[in-house]
Amino acid sequence: MAFGIDRHELTEWKRKAQNHEIAFITHYWIDENNPEYTTVTKVGCENLHLLKEWGSKYGLKPEWIHLREPFPHFDLRGEWQVYILKEEKKYNQLERFFTP
Repeated sequence: MAFGIDRHELTEWKRKAQNHEIAFITHYWIDENNPEYTTVTKVGCENLHLLKEWGSKYGLKPEWIHLREPFPHFDLRGEWQVYILKEEKKYNQLERFFTP
């Protein structure tokens, strides 16, 4: 279950992904299978080739992509999530979801 984002943020993420941009959205997440994670960052792009290329910079395997049309995406959690958000300079998402 996702929460902590509004419709405008989700619409903007979809717009960027559909325009072949690498789009980031972080939100709170409850997953009974992974209770240690409270947030997830979805990194998506409609252009699967660009998404795979982007992921390879961070050692993310193509088979980790969730092939959900029209928004294929990686789910980032834990240390990788924070590391990649810092590398991509997504400071607003870091401050919003990881600052006490």
